[in-house]
Amino acid sequence: MVRRLRDGVWLLELGLVPPLASNAYLVDGRKLGGSDDAITLVDTGLWWNEPTIVDELGGLGVRPGDLDRVLVTHYDLDHVGGLNRLVPEFDGPVGVGSDDLALLEGRTDPPVFHHKGLFHRLSRRLFPLPDLDVEPLADGDTVGGFRVYHTPGHNPGHVVYYHEAASTAFLGDLVWGEDGGLTTPFWGDSYDMDELRDSVVALAATLPAFDIAAMGHGDPITADGSDALKRLAASL
Repeated sequence: MVRRLRDGVWLLELGLVPPLASNAYLVDGRKLGGSDDAITLVDTGLWWNEPTIVDELGGLGVRPGDLDRVLVTHYDLDHVGGLNRLVPEFDGPVGVGSDDLALLEGRTDPPVFHHKGLFHRLSRRLFPLPDLDVEPLADGDTVGGFRVYHTPGHNPGHVVYYHEAASTAFLGDLVWGEDGGLTTPFWGDSYDMDELRDSVVALAATLPAFDIAAMGHGDPITADGSDALKRLAASL
């Protein structure tokens, strides 16, 4: 189901039930003002979702070829798998955190005896990304109206995207939604929970105030999202 969060920002609800359900977001810069008038998709869901990422985009009258860029918060299949649904019509750039891109391309190897490291060693072989222009992103980079914050812990290269004009932080799996607030992900789905908590605390202290907390799992918070992030940080 597609849900408008504010003018120019939409939630695309993918999948059926947790943990298979995940969120993607469409940002139309033309409706936000400023110099970035690109149409950006943040995260893509799994390769197979019901509804699919293409169906959800179609509900907004957007085809994959209309997208100017895709930004992914991290390399997990429920965030990057839908890229395979977008090609060949979409042939634009894809942004991903540099450490996750190194993992994906085999330039770094996660620990084989770590539960998620082993999973990533298998998934990058069994479910490769399509042949697209994948660009590494580092802390402090900007992509159009988006600013990149490196937030490791869930993944080594996990990033958060902050968009000032949209007053939105796209938080990926740094946090999950729970009971109208925010919580940290399940430890079994993350590389290092201590590092993740440190990232939450650092991000809460660094990000400007924002309204919408747009996480990968759970209902987005549409007002005072930065306050919710600070409350979580204080609880850690």
